[in-house]
Amino acid sequence: MEKIWEENEIKISGAQQKKFEIYFELLMEWNQKVNLTAITEKEEVIRKHFVDSALLAKSPLFSPEPGTEVLDVGTGAGFPGMVLAILFLDCSFTLLDSLKKRINFLQILMEKLELNNVQLFHGRAEDFGRDANFRNRFDFVVSRAVAELPLLLEYGIPFVKENGYFVSYKGKNYNKEIKLSENAFRQLTCQLETVETYSLFGKETEKRVFLFIKNKEKTSSKYPRKAGKPKKNPL
Repeated sequence: MEKIWEENEIKISGAQQKKFEIYFELLMEWNQKVNLTAITEKEEVIRKHFVDSALLAKSPLFSPEPGTEVLDVGTGAGFPGMVLAILFLDCSFTLLDSLKKRINFLQILMEKLELNNVQLFHGRAEDFGRDANFRNRFDFVVSRAVAELPLLLEYGIPFVKENGYFVSYKGKNYNKEIKLSENAFRQLTCQLETVETYSLFGKETEKRVFLFIKNKEKTSSKYPRKAGKPKKNPL
């Protein structure tokens, strides 16, 4: 496992490596009863889930100080939120997902990993985004493999504090999604500030793109719209 991390110039401690071993074992155990991932070969899980999620740690813009609050919208099996929580123990991570079975898995995982910097919530982004306890609160909001950018922005931006960032994990078609998001940028008073591109495993053919989108002011009370509406009619 260590070699795969080294290929991507990500340093992890022995304790962190042990946590990722536990993560993999529990993921495979639960995957037999809950559909958490289609990828089951160990090396591929490390590469395509763990390392891919952790690439954000290489970003100069994502350099959270102790106490920084991070939200993962649509966390699934904990990618990227749980992976980042293992790497940044001094930061606070909130993981949100609409499927209770995934949250149940993450609860067991959190206990086995003895992580004290993670909170889990079951529900939809549209509902939590209107909750005063979550709205415009987080320094960083992250999302990976959830939806196209126009929809993601309405899910994610209402959680971001003023001058905080929504970070979207994207692949090679990101330019198309950015063009489709022009109206969403206007309506949600946010702007694309930086695009960072990384090569996975040293391969130019395998890219991971991070879109850093800055929230310029408190989100209009119109957004997010009621559950289901953003998906039916993206901004």
